[in-house]
This record gives sequence, structure tokens and C-alpha cells, in this order.
Amino acid sequence: MKLIIAEGLSQYKDDILSTLKKFKSEGTLIGNGSRNVIKIFDVNGMHLNFKSFKQHNIINRHVYKFYRKSKAHRSFEYAHMLISKNYHTPRPVAYIENHDFIGLTSSYYITEQLEDVWTLDRVIYDHSFADREEIIKEYTRLMFSLHNDGIQFLDNSPNNFLIRKEDNKYSIYLVDLNRMNFYDSIHLDKRLKNFARLTNSPEVIEIIAEEYAHLYGTSKDICLKSIMQAAQKQVTRRKIKKVLKLYKYLIPKFSNH
Repeated sequence: MKLIIAEGLSQYKDDILSTLKKFKSEGTLIGNGSRNVIKIFDVNGMHLNFKSFKQHNIINRHVYKFYRKSKAHRSFEYAHMLISKNYHTPRPVAYIENHDFIGLTSSYYITEQLEDVWTLDRVIYDHSFADREEIIKEYTRLMFSLHNDGIQFLDNSPNNFLIRKEDNKYSIYLVDLNRMNFYDSIHLDKRLKNFARLTNSPEVIEIIAEEYAHLYGTSKDICLKSIMQAAQKQVTRRKIKKVLKLYKYLIPKFSNH
């Protein structure tokens, strides 16, 4: 087992290890656990979020042991990087990797649990949400700042942004950090395509396009057209993926008759 704990938190090592032993049977489950399993535990006075990443196939297990950092490792590193650049993300506490002779068998990323937050998903789809348009603009400003810093946050879906009101303003925390690209600079077209996974709501996209155009110094129409096209392509990809999954499910059934 490999256990790396954030600086200043080494006193929690034994508590984290003992919590890990009861991960499967205890804790408060967040979400449905169909892919990654996220559970909340009280650990020696801290409210901690344990994320267990989905088991990999045998090839990826080998890759994540010998050639590439695990998702847990990348999440831990990227969290520290974001915080160093004054972005918000839940406080990183530790990451854990387990290996056998083939490769990675399991990995966990542990953070301090954020309280009193909403997901951006709720803000986008609840039209009565207080300060809804301002929060969407604040999200757009966050994305613009990330892009200016050469950071492309690939899992840019609304459930990966947690919002909390702090000192009469809205702070947006990034979660699910393991997939990012880094550049010296990011061209406008790549920046705008980064919004593809957020939503296909024309009203929300228009708010984003107008704010991003203002920040970048370009026309709203350019931004609107590019984001809408990217969002539509994403919808098409999802439909194709669903059809392929259906065929994958049905073909064995037919072949058995």
C-alpha cells in the first residue's frame, strides 16, 4: 500500500487506515456508486470524503502502476496546484494506492468534506434559484481564469462544480480533478469547446457566451456559435454511445437464440 498524506495532516494516518478497512461496510454513500464510490466518514473530528475509483481492466492496471500516475495521485497533485493558484477545491488530505504484481488494484482520493454547497447542475436547471444568472457568470469567469492560466478542465460537467456563499459572494469549488490538460496558452476555439459538456440549454449558453466574449474581448456571436456547435456535437456523441451500448447488450442475447 502507498499512502501519501498532505503536509500538516500526518497525525490522521492511523485513523485514515482504520477507516479504509471499513470503507465497504460503513460510511455515508454519496450518489449511486455505479462508477466511482464516494463515502463520507467522521475521522477523528474531521468530516472526510473518501473517493474510491472504479476498478480498471488488466491493461490499465499495468499502465497506472508503471507508466502513468493514478487518478487518485493526479487528483491530489492537481488539487495542490489549483490551491497554489488561488482556485477553490476541497482541501486535499491524502491519496492511497494498492498494487499487486500486475498493477494497480485500487486507489482512493481523500479530501475534507465541503458543507452547505450546491452543484452547478442545480443552479442551471432551477430557474428560480437565487442569483442564478450571477452564479452562471461567476462560473464563466472561473473558466476564463483557468483558460488564461493554461488549464483545460476536461470534466467540465455541472456536477463537478460546488457552490457556496462565502462573505456575501459565491465561491465555486472544482471537484473530480483527475482529467486536466495544461498549455502555455489556449486558443479561443479550444476554450469555447471546453464548454461542450456543461449544458445544451440555449439560455444558459447565451449567458456564458456573452460573459466570456466580454472577458476575452471578442463578439458574443462568435462565442455563442462555437459553444452551441460543441454542445450539439456532445449530444450527438452521447446518443451514439447509448445506441452502441444497447447493441452491445442485445447482440449476446440474440446470439444465444
